[in-house]
Amino acid sequence: MTPFTTTNAGAPVASDAHALTVGADGPVVLHDHYLVEKLAQFNRERVPERVVHAKGGGAFGTFTTTHDVSRYTRAALFQPGAVTETLARFSTVAGEQGSPDTWRDPRGFALKFYTTEGNYDLVGNNTPVFFIRDGIKFPDFIHSQKRLPGSHLRDNDMQWDFWTLSPESAHQVTWLMGDRGIPASWRHMDGFGSHTYQWVNAEGERFWVKYHFRTDQGIRNLGPDEASQLAGSDADVHIRDLHEAIEGGDFPSWTLSVQVMPYADAAEYRFNPFDLTKVWPHADYPLIEVGTLELNRNPQNYFAEIEQATFAPSNFVPGIAASPDKMLLARIFSYADAHRYRVGTNHAQLPVNAPHAAPVHSYSQDGAARYTFNAPDVPVYAPNSRGGAHAEPARAGESGWESDGAMVRAASTLHPEDDDFGQAGTLYREVFDDAARARFLDTITGHVGGVKSEDIRERAIAYWTQVDAGLGAALRANLTGTAPVETGQPATSALPVA
Repeated sequence: MTPFTTTNAGAPVASDAHALTVGADGPVVLHDHYLVEKLAQFNRERVPERVVHAKGGGAFGTFTTTHDVSRYTRAALFQPGAVTETLARFSTVAGEQGSPDTWRDPRGFALKFYTTEGNYDLVGNNTPVFFIRDGIKFPDFIHSQKRLPGSHLRDNDMQWDFWTLSPESAHQVTWLMGDRGIPASWRHMDGFGSHTYQWVNAEGERFWVKYHFRTDQGIRNLGPDEASQLAGSDADVHIRDLHEAIEGGDFPSWTLSVQVMPYADAAEYRFNPFDLTKVWPHADYPLIEVGTLELNRNPQNYFAEIEQATFAPSNFVPGIAASPDKMLLARIFSYADAHRYRVGTNHAQLPVNAPHAAPVHSYSQDGAARYTFNAPDVPVYAPNSRGGAHAEPARAGESGWESDGAMVRAASTLHPEDDDFGQAGTLYREVFDDAARARFLDTITGHVGGVKSEDIRERAIAYWTQVDAGLGAALRANLTGTAPVETGQPATSALPVA
């Protein structure tokens, strides 16, 4: 008999796949004990390196707003002409501190803007989508990409077992196994906020927004053979490349554009606009240019300024807010909690994390490693009648969205064109050219070929067949040595098993 999932206290769990929300599209509730327990436990699995995105590097620079988007947001950093000091950190997702920079893996693209209204953190990747859409599955996903507890080896069976049982992963896995799965350098890859966020203008009008940072250096990627060679000869090639480029005065830059969706469009849009496994086609919502990110200063001390840097999606500023994206809502809790554990309760006081252009007036006190504090005559509680800081709702400009419904564990409401494989198929058929499709087939043949379980291998073939029937037939032919079945799909010749 298959055991049922329990909490750490042994109580049965209601769902492995869905956090508790107010209605199918409403906010995640804090009293979902299993979600909080799962994420909090996950954040404390490693000491002291990051559980996820452990291997990385970064640099400082500026973000300059060159276009007027004030009709969409009141955020000070996005007003015309504003120049904001910025920290960027790039990373791999699954690798440990000593892992090679050139493994096939998504790359983290995390930014901290030291704005005049406080710090704004944008924590994204070099892909516009992700593997899952509900934070309750995040620890399981990462476990499947890490190492087996017995042998301490990474395992294709474990990865494909999770992916094939989580069909929402298909779009991101198509990105991962494609040509952009191994960037040549951090300078030569795009960055995305990935999630949908909310922008609010000075009049209180709300908009949904997605961030796109397009590299000004051009896209460059590595083939698997070159990536493997570099993993052995220069495992820190991406850290080295960024440092040497900036040291030599070749400052990398990215152009930020956004997609903006009118607030009311979300309810009837053909895809769920808050689903992290989906993109908004540019034909529906074109890119609107905002400004330029330039990195021009290397850290003086890697540990102090990069390893101890903390990025949290909970760090918003007036004019920018959350959306009903379930992954985003879970990350808003999880990231800040990870920093309290990994770096310390007072991590926000470290120079790299403290606001540079805005004063802090907080009633938090004490805790390990605290080194800034108020004068003894400043009150330590609110409200008070002794001149202490007080909340100003109008200045904060908090915003939300309408939601009404019973608390349920359910997938978000399906929109007319929502499915798990459609956008992955479009990426494969309409974005990849013939040569890219052939390389893609070669890559997944090698990866699925490393799966030992016949059942999981069959599920992997079925997974790619749902992305594209011709692709699934060619994959089966490669893995079994049989001739592919004619399907009428784009030509992809069978390649030898890697």
